[in-house]
Amino acid sequence: MNYKPLLLLFVFYVTLGCNQSDNEPSSNDDDDDSVVEEENTFKNPLLSSGADPWVIKRNDTYYYTHTTGNKLQIWETKNMEDLSSESPKTIWTPPLGEEYSTQIWAPELHYVNDAWYMYFAATSNNSDKDRRMFVLENTAESPMEGTWEFKGKITDETDQWAIDGTVIKIDNENYFVWSGWRTENPEINSGRQQLYIARMENPWSLEGVRVMISEPDYEWEKNGLVNEGPVAWENPDGELFIFYSGSGCWTDDYKIGVLSFEGEDPLDPDSWKKHPEPVFEKSEINNVYGPGHNSFFKSPDGSEDWILYHANDHSGDGCTDKRKPRVQQVNWDEHGFPDFGTPAGRNDQLTPPSS
Repeated sequence: MNYKPLLLLFVFYVTLGCNQSDNEPSSNDDDDDSVVEEENTFKNPLLSSGADPWVIKRNDTYYYTHTTGNKLQIWETKNMEDLSSESPKTIWTPPLGEEYSTQIWAPELHYVNDAWYMYFAATSNNSDKDRRMFVLENTAESPMEGTWEFKGKITDETDQWAIDGTVIKIDNENYFVWSGWRTENPEINSGRQQLYIARMENPWSLEGVRVMISEPDYEWEKNGLVNEGPVAWENPDGELFIFYSGSGCWTDDYKIGVLSFEGEDPLDPDSWKKHPEPVFEKSEINNVYGPGHNSFFKSPDGSEDWILYHANDHSGDGCTDKRKPRVQQVNWDEHGFPDFGTPAGRNDQLTPPSS
């Protein structure tokens, strides 16, 4: 089979998905105004646009970011349901002519070793084959203050295509997990994305060679041959999971799967058990399509787990700025396995996170 047309189609849709505007209303913002919001409730979405949403809670404050395409921005809020009332702060705009100057994708803010780090994917001259991960550092107490210093590219020895990097701490060691290609050869890669892990020497450098821990195995992951958007979260018993998005973001069937850490060595692929079924997927009844690229946060009082994710309102909206950030509570079954339920519709009245 000639894979080149498939790769070109993949690149077209993914590139389209990063033409993000800075939180401008999307063209299909068709919330039913006849549904009056009840007191002490809120409704999804949190913003009118915002793909690849990420949030981190430190002390009593939430710091939120998402893909804008040409800069890095942070929102600060005390309550996630009030996000739309806050204004973002632009913390960094890339210089022209560098290998990280265009298509700023999927930023993640982490607090590591008493400093703030912003990880993001970018490329030069809108070239897909040159896409890599990069990192900024800020030593201020708040990421909204101080100065952000560009630390450079973060990669393993193979230096292959990479997006969606995240930091995971296991047994006091930091690991970097990301979505990448095996090779730049389109005949071999054909748009396929896998999940890789490597030990971190420091917050901006990796040790050794990457190890693949997941690739599209099941049919639900193969509508685009994609594993991306990894994020770590623990259940109430401290058991570790990596949640990731499978299939292409340009499809309605973009959805969330999970790996559970069941070994001792994070760099041993056998330590990661992939569960055969997705844990979160579209709801045609609720008009929620392509839910994925998620992160998590604790409620203000620390008693609840919540998922933050993006999704579309209509079938076929694909990888565009029509994707909007949404939240809902995560439950855990008697075995400690996550239960996300069904994506809430735009007019569902949701109870805010417990405070």
